Amino acid sequence: MTKIKVCKVTELAPGAAIRIAAGPEPIAVFRLNDGFYAISDACTHAQTSLAAGDVDLEDCTVECPYHGALFDIRSGRAMGAPASRPVRTYPVKIIDGEVFIEMESVDIG
Repeated sequence: MTKIKVCKVTELAPGAAIRIAAGPEPIAVFRLNDGFYAISDACTHAQTSLAAGDVDLEDCTVECPYHGALFDIRSGRAMGAPASRPVRTYPVKIIDGEVFIEMESVDIG
């Protein structure tokens, strides 16, 4: 597994998200009340950035800003039309006050 630094813990408030370009696809990292979560940044319906969507801290969901598809940030599950496929999730680690995502190493060669 490869660790990719996202930000410092203090740089994301609960309900905020950051989009990072890492590996084969952009990833959205969200801060919820209970911690940090990472999912594929592209809505499975229309490939719109989920990091730009509205976060519901109570339900732990993000709404796609384009067509309103709803995703569970913790599991990646699609929870509302028009999306029917989940988004990929990534492990998140906090190390010395910094947020990292873990990705499988990709052999390019």
